Amino acid sequence: MVFRSLARFSVNYLQVLDEHGQIDARHAPKLTPALVKHAFDAMVLGRAFDETALALQREGRLLTYGPGKGEEAAHAGSALALRKGDWIVPSFRENTAYLARGYPPELLFEYWMGDERGQKMPKEHKMLPVAVPVSTQIPHAVGIAYAAKLLKKNEVVLTYFGDGATSKGDFYEALNFAGVFRLPVIFACINNQYAISLPRERQSAARTLAQKAIAAGIDSIQVDGNDVFACYRATQQAVERARKGEPTLIEFYTYRMGDHTTSDEASRYRSAKEVARWAKRDPISRLSKYALGKKLWNKQHEQKIWKLARKRISDAVAKAEAIGTQPIEDIFAYTYSQPTPRLREQLEEARKEAV
Repeated sequence: MVFRSLARFSVNYLQVLDEHGQIDARHAPKLTPALVKHAFDAMVLGRAFDETALALQREGRLLTYGPGKGEEAAHAGSALALRKGDWIVPSFRENTAYLARGYPPELLFEYWMGDERGQKMPKEHKMLPVAVPVSTQIPHAVGIAYAAKLLKKNEVVLTYFGDGATSKGDFYEALNFAGVFRLPVIFACINNQYAISLPRERQSAARTLAQKAIAAGIDSIQVDGNDVFACYRATQQAVERARKGEPTLIEFYTYRMGDHTTSDEASRYRSAKEVARWAKRDPISRLSKYALGKKLWNKQHEQKIWKLARKRISDAVAKAEAIGTQPIEDIFAYTYSQPTPRLREQLEEARKEAV
């Protein structure tokens, strides 16, 4: 009997900007002052949105909310590497990615306040609505990528999902389809260490989540998800491959600083010591150290950035709360092109109850 090795695989890890604000120039993307500022502005705006949304939820002015504090570098860095004509297919925590792409924050607040009009996507934004069910959006992204290929459109699709989604069949089926048909899609796994309360090591025995792409025959990489430069660079490279019909899985190794949602209590399943350790890796603080060290701006200017971001978010809240009540007909209007008899009955019942 003869044994021989048929194939060998490896998973690379990328970090450009460390916790002290120092970069590894060998792997850094082209860092113009404009790019650094754009990334910082997007992350600060995302953090301000997050802080405000949590406060509004506690006041009863916003529904159940999934905070994204700590993940801003993964969201902003990846979103900024896309072209305007490329697609984003999100899960539910990527508010910073929406904002980095110019999505109006008042529309995001409308959605989280329970008004679905907040996700009626403006035509200039190629982003799908928020998807709360775990992993169901991943095949949708592959479908859009397949359509782009068939129509010969030079478009790339990036889809976000959490570490828990990599345990679902939707994930594996989507990767397999993308690998077979060589689709222009990027799978962005936001590994924030917990699927609700289940820690990463209880989800999978795999050394990395990135290696799950190997069975689908597609490229993968794990990056420091708190390093916006690494996130940008890895996505930039994945975009270049995607335009050639080469899909990629990127595992953004990061941490969810807050609760899973405002219905959760994370202190029940993780220690304060663990959270404090990750707080030292804060992505915004890390980029601030770099920018201040390179004298791209000073502390006074940085304070102004925060002030402007909070003002913009405050104005967005006022706009969202002034929008008025959503018509009850909207609940039934967008399921089918023509309402079924049962939907018409339900609409009439809803109208009577609303009186």
